[in-house]
Amino acid sequence: MNIFVGNLSFSTEEEALRQLFEPHGEVTSVSVIKDRDTGRSRGFAFVEMPNSEEGRSAISAVNGVDLDGRSLKADEARDRGDRGGGGRPSRDRW
Repeated sequence: MNIFVGNLSFSTEEEALRQLFEPHGEVTSVSVIKDRDTGRSRGFAFVEMPNSEEGRSAISAVNGVDLDGRSLKADEARDRGDRGGGGRPSRDRW
């Protein structure tokens, strides 16, 4: 299960997120998403847990928890194809 974690402090490290999620089950990866140009955190991350039941439990436990002065938002990550379009509309739509 891939879990989206938002509202992160720019100083939150991957290890801190791993420690927050591990009491709820196995964590296979943690990725804090960083800006390509600056290398600074973009304020969100993805946590991968192989067991969906443990993942749902972790989401319930972690959502709203304070980490580094920020109230975390945790939810099941959506597939990239499910995202709404961003940026400018194409000219074809006008």
